[in-house]
Amino acid sequence: MRIEKVGDRKLELTNSGELSLFFVGSGSAFTKKMNQTNILIVKGNDHLMIDCGTKTPQALWEYGLPVYKIDNFFITHTHADHIGGLEEVMLMNRYMMNLKRANIYITPRFKKALWNHSLRGGAEGNENHKGRPLSFKDLWKAHTPAKVQGMERDSWKFTVGELEITFFRTMHTPDTSHSWKDSAWSTGLIIDNKVLFTSDTRFDPSLIEFADKHWNIERIFHDCQFFDGGVHASINELDTLPDQVKERTFLMHYGDNWKDFEDRIRESKFIDLIREGCFYIF
Repeated sequence: MRIEKVGDRKLELTNSGELSLFFVGSGSAFTKKMNQTNILIVKGNDHLMIDCGTKTPQALWEYGLPVYKIDNFFITHTHADHIGGLEEVMLMNRYMMNLKRANIYITPRFKKALWNHSLRGGAEGNENHKGRPLSFKDLWKAHTPAKVQGMERDSWKFTVGELEITFFRTMHTPDTSHSWKDSAWSTGLIIDNKVLFTSDTRFDPSLIEFADKHWNIERIFHDCQFFDGGVHASINELDTLPDQVKERTFLMHYGDNWKDFEDRIRESKFIDLIREGCFYIF
């Protein structure tokens, strides 16, 4: 794996065929100095946007990629730093891009929740479409992933061209939940059978055990906060993981005080904090 900064070049939706994860941001939900931890996956002629938070359309524009050019989306859960930019995606596509509908890969259960509890209020009343308000299907092309049988966690998979994605339930909220089973909807991903992207999760060693059991995981991109408690894995908790896990792990979704923890990260045998505006290329 190698890391490249985007530099002055424009962000593109194609590459030479390598698996590339571009971190639009690296910050937590409340970051003021960074962009949010959403990633653009590109492989050859195929791409997939993982989450689209409130800051992400602006960040993408600054990287030279207007959000309306992105055709494929996957959403891990409904917090604003992961879905806050979707209203702009929907409305720009409909009213600036000739009724374009981007593809979204989503289970029926999560589609209903995402629309009714998050997206509907800012979208359905914008026009009277054929005698009714707008609906999810007017704004998105929904693709239902296939359920994966025989897994310890509820899991699904789909492909976008040459990209292969498996996603699974995680333990994020509320802070009183005991496992993914009694948690609100949130998901992590396996990308091309070799990269674990946790998205937001509390400390859950069984998640990594699950990934290592079923896939040959080369790199782990793990949620991290610099204090204990709440609904994210803390650096103190993550530091208890075996060295052979930490040596494969980048930490992401961290706070604006990250510079205070750089020495701690190195001493703890993690690879590094992920850096926004960089490609992680396999």
